[in-house]
Amino acid sequence: MKRVLIPLAQGCEELEAVTLIDLLRRAGIDVTTAALDAKPVTCSRQTVIVADTTLDDILDQEFDLIVLPGGLPGADNLRDDERIIQLLKAQAEKNKYVAAICAAPKALAKAGLLAGKKATAFPGVLESLNLTSTTITNAAIEQDGHIITSRGPGTAMAFALSLISLLMGPEAAHTVSEQMQAQDFSGA
Repeated sequence: MKRVLIPLAQGCEELEAVTLIDLLRRAGIDVTTAALDAKPVTCSRQTVIVADTTLDDILDQEFDLIVLPGGLPGADNLRDDERIIQLLKAQAEKNKYVAAICAAPKALAKAGLLAGKKATAFPGVLESLNLTSTTITNAAIEQDGHIITSRGPGTAMAFALSLISLLMGPEAAHTVSEQMQAQDFSGA
């Protein structure tokens, strides 16, 4: 069974976090949510999420994908957490998938994972970082090797479906898309 880690930082974007958790689980993927601390996570719009575990409790576990929800200040909290940066670097060194949406690609940038890559994010997020070797696109979803990025809350469902397709195949993504009555999913 494919395993995915979704770290949840205080101030994360709840629409992105819950959409990722829900759709990936609908596809039969083993999703672990891990809070950066032992408190319930208060999201950017004041929704409270109780994570499955804490980040400290899963640091030694292996995952097929680590995906970061965005939102502010959640994305900044992910970027500023050295454990997250080390997990991202270790995941990349193992040629395993890393994904981020909205403002969360800034954590990928801090980990050095966007150098020489194409990436997308919420408008202005990556541009403000002066990433000279990163090609910033306006795509809803951008995949460059094992790095997948997406623009924001409005792309969360397509992003989740693309991750399902990547991990489980287009048929699984199509099945979840049909169950959700999602539109405009290409199966990419």
